[in-house]
Amino acid sequence: MLFSIKKLSVDDGIDVFNMLQQIPNGENGFMNDVEGLSFDEYKNWLTENDMCSRQVGIKDGWKVPQTIFWLMVDGNPIGMGKLRHFLTDRLLEEGGTIGYAIIPSERSKGYGKVFVRELLKEAQKLSIGKVLFTISNHNIASVKIALANGGVLEKTTDAKHYIWAESLSA
Repeated sequence: MLFSIKKLSVDDGIDVFNMLQQIPNGENGFMNDVEGLSFDEYKNWLTENDMCSRQVGIKDGWKVPQTIFWLMVDGNPIGMGKLRHFLTDRLLEEGGTIGYAIIPSERSKGYGKVFVRELLKEAQKLSIGKVLFTISNHNIASVKIALANGGVLEKTTDAKHYIWAESLSA
């Protein structure tokens, strides 16, 4: 199997759109705003998120620059990852640096671990030294993936695990 990650592009097509329809919005706290959109709305979403990846500073009082990536397996998109360029105080508590989701039919196959490792390499390219995962306590698979990628547990609350990891050299 050939793994790669691909940065969101305004030219992404129906394959990515169809993949995004399979990721439940809000599952484990992961926001997938594309679920349920029309193809035309998705194309607008791509443009907005492409611009977001190039923004500087905070927009609308809370939106930080964020780059979105697709996990590709044998040329097919099977996952979505988000990498925030920096964190606000609120994101230190609620959002973290990295969020990701794999389509349900491809879970429990080791793809999450590969995806997080690749996202940690992308963090290094963006000069992000350390990343924070804020993971719902019931999402044990993601806790294990963060720890397997060099993560160190900072704290656990009633709702979340807070795990820090160093970005990785490519």
